[in-house]
Parts: sequence; C-alpha cells; structure tokens
Amino acid sequence: MELNANFDETVLVDSERTEWVASPMAGVDRRMLDRIGKEIARATTIVRYAPGSRFSEHTHSGGEEFIVLEGVFQDEHGDYPAGTYVRNPPTTAHTPRSDQGCTIFVKLWQFDLADRTQFSTVMADAVGPVEAGVAQAVLHRDRREVVTYAQLDAGAAFHDAAKGGVEMLVLEGVLNREGETLQKGAWLRLPSGHALDVVAGPEGAKLWMKAGHLVHARAPA
Repeated sequence: MELNANFDETVLVDSERTEWVASPMAGVDRRMLDRIGKEIARATTIVRYAPGSRFSEHTHSGGEEFIVLEGVFQDEHGDYPAGTYVRNPPTTAHTPRSDQGCTIFVKLWQFDLADRTQFSTVMADAVGPVEAGVAQAVLHRDRREVVTYAQLDAGAAFHDAAKGGVEMLVLEGVLNREGETLQKGAWLRLPSGHALDVVAGPEGAKLWMKAGHLVHARAPA
C-alpha cells in the first residue's frame, strides 16, 4: 500500500475528518496519514484504542515513536498520559494496551537503525522560556532529525528552515499558514527545501514537529 508516498510533494490532512479504519486487532482503529507497505510499513498514523483493547507482544524492528493525544497508553514499561512523547528504537519490544482507551499519533520505521535511545517525556514539562511568544522543547536530536514541541501565544509567529523536510501536527488551537487555517488534528508535511512558517490564532496553539528526516524516507527493509 502507498499513501502520500511522494516525499517531494506538500501534503496537508485534516486527521479529525479522516475515516477510521479497523486494524487487524479488535478494538484498535486507524486513520492513515502516510504509508509505504502493508502491515509492516513505514507509516504515520492516528491510532485509537477502545477501552480494554491491546496488541500482542511485538518487536519494533524499525523503531516506533508516538504522542499520546487522549487517554492513557500503557505497556509493561509504564503508563503514558496525554501529552507524553515516547521513542522505542529498533529492537525494542512491548505489549501495548489501554485500560481506559486512548488515541495516539504514531510513526513506524522512521529511525536511524543504529539508534538505541529509548525514553519518554511529558512534552509540556520540557519547554524552555517564552521568547517572542513561543516556548519550545527539543524532544530528540540526532544526525538525521530534530523533534520539537512548541507552545505559541496568540498571534505568535513560528518559523523553521526545515532542512531535509518537515512535518507538523497541530495538537491544540489554530495555526494560519499561507491563507490556510490549520485546526487541531491538522497534519502538514513539507518536502526538503520548504520552510515552515505559521502564525497562531487568537487562542494560541500547540504543535509537534519533526525536521530533517524526509530525505531519508524509504520502505522497510
């Protein structure tokens, strides 16, 4: 399967208006944003766990990172409430579940295969001081990518040169970009050479962003 698989094109998806599709596991549904492959895939997806649902134990050969958007995600390593960012690098294994139900934004097979750094962090706890209406946290940085969380005050401008491509998910509030309104759940992907420039709406905004990685995009080995 290929979905939004041309990384030289700009893609904007309103994930909140995208249809849920059942996964192979009962009680787990997906909104696919981009994908190369079948069940083993380089994929960016919104995943919804019904209360009490779970996956079997599995290993992430290509790595997994995710943000908990709603509810509490759980596995044998801990409980992760909304607002948590988690990186499970290649070779890590877990048995995911959610007792009360949750929704996550998850990316698979997008790691440096030599990466072994596993961690989780509450994104809001990592932000630095406010500068020009923007408070940021660098969640992860390596030779291939930079992962960032930002909180924008009303009317604040956010710019990133985004070398190597960029993608962004609006977590809260509204952002304006080139005459378009990006609301909560909007997922934007810009190819290498395109900078990200957005301005927060009257209630401010929160966003997650990854830059540099798209020049390395490929199907799972």
